Amino acid sequence: MNHKLPKVFLAVAALFLSSLACSALGGSALLEDDFSGSDSTWGTGTDSDSSVEYVNDALKFFVSRDYYFVWSTPNDEDYENIHVEVTAKNDSSDSTGAFGIICNMQITDTSYYFAVTGAGEYAIGRYTLTDDVLLTNGGQWGDSDLITSGASSYRIGADCANGTLTLYVDGQKIDSVNDTTYTSGNVGLFAWSGEEVNGTDVSFDDFVVTKFGE
Repeated sequence: MNHKLPKVFLAVAALFLSSLACSALGGSALLEDDFSGSDSTWGTGTDSDSSVEYVNDALKFFVSRDYYFVWSTPNDEDYENIHVEVTAKNDSSDSTGAFGIICNMQITDTSYYFAVTGAGEYAIGRYTLTDDVLLTNGGQWGDSDLITSGASSYRIGADCANGTLTLYVDGQKIDSVNDTTYTSGNVGLFAWSGEEVNGTDVSFDDFVVTKFGE
């Protein structure tokens, strides 16, 4: 896979809302959102490079330029030792476009991210102010037979807890790595375009954050 941004977060559209509001909680969830109704707490916006908007009861990311990373967050609350899940409907024409979950995002926008592509590839990464590091597969994108290539949607999960980062897809554990650079922070969602202009189109739904182990 050819992602050309060695420091991917240096070329981003930061769509961010500081409101502490969130959708109504249910069960043991710390935060959950089905992106319907009147609660529009996630950062949204549209420009010539990308858009993040509420569309058809989902949060839709469309990336217009190649090799571009766009994220959105629901609030500025710090979470620690959590499990995050979201359904990603992938309407991308570019199989190299990636999408997924952000956790432990700092005020400087540094964070961990859990990325999946429609081609069955994945990565767990860490961004710092000086570098962007893939923590899995020896610093490379990996392939997994557990990620269905070309699926219309994926249920993506991430553990960010006790120094361990674990990626799940459709209920299957894909990979896990230990890193203690960030121990808490904001949560978010992202889309990361690949080779094709106007090729990355992902809609997120049924987002939930729970305390790890609950």
